[in-house]
Amino acid sequence: MSDIGFFIERFRDNPDGPAIAWRDDIYTYGWLADDIAARRATLEAEGVGPGDVVVLCSEYAPAAASLLLALIDLKAIVVPLLPLTRARNPALIDMVDPSMIIDVTEGTEVAFTKRQSGEPHELYKKLTDANAPGLVLFTSGSTGLPKGVVHDFAKLLEKFKTKRGALITLNLLMFDHWGGLNTLLHALANDCLVVLTERQSPEYVCELIERHKIELLPGTPSFLNMLLISRAYEGRDLSSLRLISYGAEPMPDSTLRDLRKVFPNVEARQTYGLIELGVLRAKSKSSDSLWVKIGGEGYDVRVVDDMLQIKADSAMLGYLNAPSPFTEDGYFMTGDRVEVDGDYFRILGRDSELINVGGQKVYPAEVETVLLESPDVEDAVVFKEKNLIMGQIVCANIHRTDTDGTPAEVRARIKKFCTERLDDFKVPVKISFTSEPLHSDRMKRLHIQPPSSDATSNQDKTG
Repeated sequence: MSDIGFFIERFRDNPDGPAIAWRDDIYTYGWLADDIAARRATLEAEGVGPGDVVVLCSEYAPAAASLLLALIDLKAIVVPLLPLTRARNPALIDMVDPSMIIDVTEGTEVAFTKRQSGEPHELYKKLTDANAPGLVLFTSGSTGLPKGVVHDFAKLLEKFKTKRGALITLNLLMFDHWGGLNTLLHALANDCLVVLTERQSPEYVCELIERHKIELLPGTPSFLNMLLISRAYEGRDLSSLRLISYGAEPMPDSTLRDLRKVFPNVEARQTYGLIELGVLRAKSKSSDSLWVKIGGEGYDVRVVDDMLQIKADSAMLGYLNAPSPFTEDGYFMTGDRVEVDGDYFRILGRDSELINVGGQKVYPAEVETVLLESPDVEDAVVFKEKNLIMGQIVCANIHRTDTDGTPAEVRARIKKFCTERLDDFKVPVKISFTSEPLHSDRMKRLHIQPPSSDATSNQDKTG
């Protein structure tokens, strides 16, 4: 059986079942099986075969899902890439050195561009020698060029062979990230309807939940906080929701509390995954708790010096452009600092995000949690800035509420609020106000600088 043979069997066994909702149409599993076969034939006619590196440049669309599975079936090495990411960082194409680029425009138009590639990377050769399909993903690239992560796609697909219960799912996560691909493949492997999104505004998401009776909403804490701030759920029938899963960044306590108040009958479940390892099975201690048990079959988890390390059957083969991050005995050093309570972990944050204030450690998520409780703060992102005296200082970009007061007055209130709840060294020294949404910025802390708008001139530089 081919690497996606079990997918095709399940699709053929449920030909009339709804598989993908996109725009105003529903695509059945029978259609999906036929489209994969047609796309495979087209790819073969274009000369795509085992070991070929193919960039699949697309937003979410049924055609992208079919092409992805067809490329796996041909044992190609597929590189999913968003058009915007490609435009912003053209060096990624040179890094992966593909022999073909497939552009899917408007979700339906497909164009093939052949490219002369060089000597295959040693990681590509490993895949070819193993007669395995490959997957290349990119890290967030918060400093310099993102790292290219190379996976054996067959190993990532192993977990989908065990059929599990599934819910009608909104795929809010990105097509070029394993979290989004994992959601897509999990739904399709379990005969479930997956709804593909074209944008991430809370209003649009709530409309889709109501229209398609969505049961599972996976999202980042940043998006969920934006959903709460917008109140887009008001006036919508979201009673179909059964589960909200969250991950990719630390969840502030205040956001989880507010989420539980707005959706008291919906289970909130923390997830944990890394682009280098895949998504681990996770179990929250409760819907109100940020303590989570992670691991499961194929994973071994340990903590060394308060840092999480994981050994995984589905671990990446390596980076295209960086040294190995594995220990000598095969554990991936996640960079996540954790607290431990028996079998449960509390993720404090990435060690690279740690703010070192004169030798004192500050985790951005802890400060964000306090800021989000302030009546003057609608959303906040905390980050570090170099300082000649202290080494680093705590800074915050804030989207303020409509409370009264000049910027200076509001800034003073926020600092007083923080001082009453945090150690002095954790209180933001610089506070900048912005009207721009802060959605997803927590994943890009090292890039964040105070806004260049008029808010910059209001920045508190006195401490």
